[in-house]
Amino acid sequence: MMKSFTFALLTFFVSQVLWAQKPMVSGPAITWEKNTYDFGDIVQGEKAEHVYTFTNTGNEPLIITNVAVTCGCTTPKGWPRDPINAGGKGEIDIQFDSTHKVGRQNKVVTIISNAIGGNNQITFSANVLEKKLSN
Repeated sequence: MMKSFTFALLTFFVSQVLWAQKPMVSGPAITWEKNTYDFGDIVQGEKAEHVYTFTNTGNEPLIITNVAVTCGCTTPKGWPRDPINAGGKGEIDIQFDSTHKVGRQNKVVTIISNAIGGNNQITFSANVLEKKLSN
């Protein structure tokens, strides 16, 4: 009886460990350290910049072919041009120009790559305060 109980208990723990493991992703995959950012309050005309960090959690090299923005106020300053091997890390640097903007701004940046699941998106927000004119 004790052997049966020990075997059942061991089987239970092994099955829990196997069940808890994530399945292996087939292909490249982007996992963001944080895919959103809030610049908070900035004064109209200021340029704000943020670097988004990611890891290729897939099992094949990740290739980023473009970083697309929806507004001329947002500029992708840099991204990895070379393939990022499985387990490798990368950064995407985004700049926001608040000239001619006022109030709450929410922007989306699309990362075009060979990652499974299609394109990835990162977002940022800022509250642009109207610039006071000096006398």
